[in-house]
Order: sequence, then C-alpha cells, then structure tokens
Amino acid sequence: MTTPKAESSTDLHSVLVHKLGLAIAEGTLAPHSILRLDELEAQHRVSRSVVREATRVLSSKGMLESRRRLGTVVQPEESWNAYDPLVIRWRLASSRRLEQLQALNELRGAIEPQAARLAAGRASWDAGSDLVAQAARLWAAGQRGDNDEFLRLDILFHAAVLRASGNPMFSQLHNLVTEVLTGRTEHGLMPHLPNHEALQLHVDVASAIQRGEANAAHAAMSRIVEQSSEEMGNIWSSRQQPAAAEPST
Repeated sequence: MTTPKAESSTDLHSVLVHKLGLAIAEGTLAPHSILRLDELEAQHRVSRSVVREATRVLSSKGMLESRRRLGTVVQPEESWNAYDPLVIRWRLASSRRLEQLQALNELRGAIEPQAARLAAGRASWDAGSDLVAQAARLWAAGQRGDNDEFLRLDILFHAAVLRASGNPMFSQLHNLVTEVLTGRTEHGLMPHLPNHEALQLHVDVASAIQRGEANAAHAAMSRIVEQSSEEMGNIWSSRQQPAAAEPST
C-alpha cells in the first residue's frame, strides 16, 4: 500500500491564494479589515512561508496591502487588478457573478466588434479561411450538443479574431474573453444547446472577415456579444423567480 504524498508548499500556497482571493471577492474578508499572518497560519494549518507567499501574490493583484505597524489590509474593489484572470475567476465564483459577467460583456462589446472590423481589413486570405473553418467546426459541435468541444472551439475562435485584428493589445485580451466564456459555461449561464442565431453569427463574422467586409464583421460580432448578455440575463432571471406554489388539495 502506497503512502499518499504530503501536499507540496506550492500546492498549499495555491490553495491558500484561492481561498483568500475568493473570500475577498465575496466580501467575507471585508475591505479595510486586517489579516494577521499568525492567525492565517493557524487557521489554514500552513507554514509562515506559505502565508507570506500567498499574501504577496494577492498584494500583486491589488487585493491586499502590507502596511507597517498595521499588518496586511484587505483592499477595496477599486484597487484590484480587474483584468487579472484569477481576480475575474474569483469574482465569477462569488454571489456577484452576473454583475461581473455584465461588466466583462460591456468590455467585450467595446473591443471585439472593433477587432472584427480591423481583421476584415488586415487578415490574410488564409487567416480568413481558417476562421471560416473554425466557425464550421463550432457550428458542428453546437449542433451535436458537445458542450466541452463547443467551449474549446469558441475560445479559439474569439482569440483568433482578436489576433487577426493585427492589434497586439487586442490580442492580449484573449485571456479575458476566455474567462467570460468559461465562466458562463461553468456557472450554468449558457443554454443547454447553443442558440442557432449565435452559431450563424460566428459564421457571419468569419465570412465577413474573409471577404474584407468590415462593417458586416463589426455588426455580426456586436450581435454575438449582445446576444450573450441577453441569454445570461434571461437565465439568471429565471433562476431568481420563486418556485410556483403547490396547488392546494
């Protein structure tokens, strides 16, 4: 019988970073509250070095700040690095999930349609053809109801459009879009089967880019983002509706 290996300091550090990050995003650790390293060490049963490294990582994301003669202070939301993938992930896992998704979708609405417009003028014929092929694979996965494959292809498609824009700053936002797409799927804010219009719109974006039709590419991508926001809002609202009362007998 093999003895299970003890968790490495790296594993313990990652777990503690996640626990503290999620607690801050949820508000369980309130803004301006003070964290004592010795208390964290005892509460989570980890070494002082693990606690120090975890707080250092969270400080780099703007969620904590070390102050002399005071301690480690939880920072208000406006201090956080809102573009950090882990901060996004923790906010999506919190009770303010829909608010975070809406904010991200508003950012997508400002960036992705313009990226599609630029791609229509800058992408090579081969890059445009690759996008059309990706849209076709995305369609097939959606029609099959293969949600895991659909998510994987959807992430690749949107990253490819951002890259095809030729703007390196747009291209680097692919991690943000990945968190949006992954988050809405993981938290059940995606229809069981992708909407037929959404599948067609991805084809429309790719075809417009391939043909060099900037306005059409912009319009189709704008509609993709709008529809995503509408779907999430509708699903969220349906969950908040009180269960129908049982008929009296």
